[in-house]
Amino acid sequence: MTNSLNKIWPRELVYNRAERVLHIHFDDGTSFYLPAEYLRTQSPSAEVQGHSEAQRKTVGGKRNVAITGTEPVGNYAVRLLFDDGHSTGIFSWSYLHELGRDREKRWNTYLQELAAKSLGRDP
Repeated sequence: MTNSLNKIWPRELVYNRAERVLHIHFDDGTSFYLPAEYLRTQSPSAEVQGHSEAQRKTVGGKRNVAITGTEPVGNYAVRLLFDDGHSTGIFSWSYLHELGRDREKRWNTYLQELAAKSLGRDP
């Protein structure tokens, strides 16, 4: 069952510090494990996404990044705080669901972009 706005709604959001993985369970029955590195490199912030596709940046060197905190943003999102100082990404519930659903495709695209730009995952 979804919320009254017919949007995907989280039922549980738990960060496992040891594994550096955010577990999110949605009311549509889907559940995703999203690594901190993946979330950091896919941040919806202007710092990463830019203000257009042409401005989008490929962020390398985040293999060991961790989430240090989460802050609710209204009823629609969560701000993730990362140990590299990044804190401007506001992850909507629908964007987190999209990241989970499309994780394999997005991750492979990210790895290809790193290679094409001679960047690596390690700091």
